Amino acid sequence: MKLLLAVTAICRLIVAVGLVTMGRPTATELTEATLNLTVSVDAADLAAAARDFGGTAVSEPTAVMYPDTADDVVRMVRAAYESEAGWAVSARGHGHSVNGQAQVPGKLTGVVVQMSHGGLRRRVRPRVAVEGMYVDAWGGEMWADVLRATLEYGLAPKSWTDYLYLTVGGTLSNAGISGQAFNHGPQISNVLQMDVVTGKGEMVSCSKEENSELFHGVLGGLGQFGIITRARIALEPAPQRVRWIRVLYSNFKAFTEDQEHLISLHGEPASKKFDYVEGFVIVDEGLINNWRSSFFSPQNPVNISSLFGGAGRGGGGVLYCLEITKNYFHSSDPDTVNQEIDTLMKKLRYISGSEFTSDVSYVDFLDRVHKAELKLRSKGLWEVPHPWLNLFVPKSKIAEFDRGVFKGILGNKTSGPILIYPMNKNKWDDRVSAVTPDEDVFYLVALLRSALEGGDEMHTLEYLQNQNARILKFCREAGIDVKHYLPHYTMQEEWMNHFSNKWGQFKRLKMRYDPRHILSSGQRIFTPSLGGGNLATS
Repeated sequence: MKLLLAVTAICRLIVAVGLVTMGRPTATELTEATLNLTVSVDAADLAAAARDFGGTAVSEPTAVMYPDTADDVVRMVRAAYESEAGWAVSARGHGHSVNGQAQVPGKLTGVVVQMSHGGLRRRVRPRVAVEGMYVDAWGGEMWADVLRATLEYGLAPKSWTDYLYLTVGGTLSNAGISGQAFNHGPQISNVLQMDVVTGKGEMVSCSKEENSELFHGVLGGLGQFGIITRARIALEPAPQRVRWIRVLYSNFKAFTEDQEHLISLHGEPASKKFDYVEGFVIVDEGLINNWRSSFFSPQNPVNISSLFGGAGRGGGGVLYCLEITKNYFHSSDPDTVNQEIDTLMKKLRYISGSEFTSDVSYVDFLDRVHKAELKLRSKGLWEVPHPWLNLFVPKSKIAEFDRGVFKGILGNKTSGPILIYPMNKNKWDDRVSAVTPDEDVFYLVALLRSALEGGDEMHTLEYLQNQNARILKFCREAGIDVKHYLPHYTMQEEWMNHFSNKWGQFKRLKMRYDPRHILSSGQRIFTPSLGGGNLATS
């Protein structure tokens, strides 16, 4: 039987506890923790919880718990907190962490709480409030399902991630960013209210007005202060169509200045700005056909391959792509839409003739990465190691980063997309836990590489990890104070440096809401206090 109830789970937990140097939870304590809860120690469930999208960290938990309600989460966490020995509790969505952040580290006894709907017997559907313009979503709900639910009412969240098959609680524990962030801020800037299960096993409702300290701490808080079981997300009328445009640059200064100009329009009416601004770097000529394959252009006077060669002679072998969109409705006047786009495009300095345009439904645009996922899965190229590196780079240092990394360290092989786009710091609430550079404008640089064995050495996991280390070393030596997005450190001193002046508040919140440090131990920020056995993090 795949899902085992209390007795079997208790036995397995007791056996596991006996294998590590820590106090044993009593049978009574474990009975209270698992009674009437759906807990599994099936090998397949444990193996699934032991891995994530990154594919580089493997750590099997003692058990996996599938909550049917938020109260199930409360009971599990409270039992762990009140137990003399205790055990770690890590919330997991769809496993898209890249460094084991949602796992229970191997030296610990612990339970992974599988928040996604795979284990729910009673489906918790998003609840849409049309008059209030918000949706209440379960923490383990995928953004794709939130979108489906809100579209039934002609509404949609304002801010997105590029990939919709992430969970609400997962992205809100980090930030949740995409090309809409310059205008609406990250997803954590669009949360109205949350229900959170703290590390004491207490259910707390919080918002900017109620329990505001916890509210802001949880947003971008890497799961350290509580498990999000419900989030109330702000909505707007959902567009129906998207004009999707890509243009090329060979001059990095022109590229970044145009991006910065476009995000400076965030305060303008919708008719005078784009709705989405991103970009990416092309250092590998082999990516050109992939870049163009999803677009059409009735007239394409530019020979892209020769253009890439020209970039090699004058621009370091690198091209830059600006990606922008204009949302509209079926009722919109086509001539007006075209005129608004033309007015904005005339001020940009991209390579003449390099414009590629596609007109798609709003849903198809938001779901664009999932379509690429299906293609990669069909070729066996999705479930491979992903040594991703996501950095926030200050605007004042982005040109130096370009010279040292894009035109230097990377060479002409990338093993995956490299995103680059700016954001406005004033769209981020400084009270949240998420950390950004201390400049009004900063860039996301996301090296989203996939490791492939048996081919070119430059595509291997070891090579890409070493290259990531070289990039970080270059930043340190060049004085580029980057901040990691989706951070991963193993020493508390590194975390202190990461959070900088937010560290004192972060640590204080941890002591208040998770004093035994049982939550999200896979982040390796704090040392869990579990009987006699602790995980060394410093």
